[in-house]
Amino acid sequence: MSFQIIIDMDKCTGCGTCYDVCAFDVYGEPEGGKAVILEMDNCTGCRSCESQCPETAIVVNEE
Repeated sequence: MSFQIIIDMDKCTGCGTCYDVCAFDVYGEPEGGKAVILEMDNCTGCRSCESQCPETAIVVNEE
């Protein structure tokens, strides 16, 4: 099973919450004030990033 992470860059403030809460190293440190996905294949669909994003900028979908 694989997952797609969609980040609404208009909402993303680059706070780093997704980077901090992801236990699977999907995200890198924010660059240029925006979230960075490094390894989408590592995503297990736990949705921690989605539920913890203070701007509701992240959606995790099952592919």
